[in-house]
Amino acid sequence: MTDALYLEATEEREFEATVERVVDDRVVLDRTLFYPEGGGQPFDTGVLVADGETWNVTDVQKKDTVYHTVDGTPPEAGTTVTGRIDWDRRYAHMQYHTAQHLLSAVLLDEYDASTTGNQLYTDRARIDCAYERFTDEEFAHIESVMNDRIEDGLEVLWYELDREEAESSLDPERTRIHLLPESIREIRIVEIEAFDKTACAGTHVRRTDELGEFRITGRETKGSDEERLKFVLD
Repeated sequence: MTDALYLEATEEREFEATVERVVDDRVVLDRTLFYPEGGGQPFDTGVLVADGETWNVTDVQKKDTVYHTVDGTPPEAGTTVTGRIDWDRRYAHMQYHTAQHLLSAVLLDEYDASTTGNQLYTDRARIDCAYERFTDEEFAHIESVMNDRIEDGLEVLWYELDREEAESSLDPERTRIHLLPESIREIRIVEIEAFDKTACAGTHVRRTDELGEFRITGRETKGSDEERLKFVLD
C-alpha cells in the first residue's frame, strides 16, 4: 500500500520514491505526494524523474492503492524516482477545498442547509446544498460572513481520531462519518479553528486568510429543495 504523504506533508512539492509495480501506463510507488482524485478534489499532476528521463503524470487514481498514469514507457519496477507536483495546481485545490469547508459550515449555521455535493477546480468551485432557493440578500450575507471568516485568519488543522471517539464527540451533521464504510476505523478530521470539524481526506491551506476574497458567481436549481452555488476566490 502506497504511503500517502499528501495527507500530512501537504506543503511539500518534491519527494523520492521507488516504483513497486507497473500496470500498463500506470505506476505504483511506495510513497507519494500526488493527490488522487476524490471527494470533489481533482488529482495532482506533475512529473517523475529518473536517470535523466522525465515522465509527465497525467492522472492519479486510488483504488486498491494509488496509481499514477504517465506518458511514454513507464519506469521499471525497482526504479528510484523523484516526484515533483505541479504546485500552482495543488495550491489552488487546497484553497478551494478549504473555502468549500468554510462555506459548508456557514450554510449549515446560517440556513440549516447541509452540503450534498461539491466539485473543485483551479479557478472556481461549486457546492450543492439542501435549500430551496437563496435570495440576492442572502447571497450578500453569505459573502459577508465568508469574507469575515477569511479575514479572521482562522487556523486549519487536520488529525486522526478513532471512529468511536469521533462519533461520540463530534456533530454528525458536520462530520458526516455515517457516509464512510464501517471498515474505516481511523477518521481524518479537518478542523477550522472554533468553527467547523468534518471528516475529510483532502488537502487544505493552514489559515483561512490564504484564501483571498470569496465571491458567489452563479446558481443552478437542482430540484425543488436543492441549489448549486458557484463561487470564485479573487
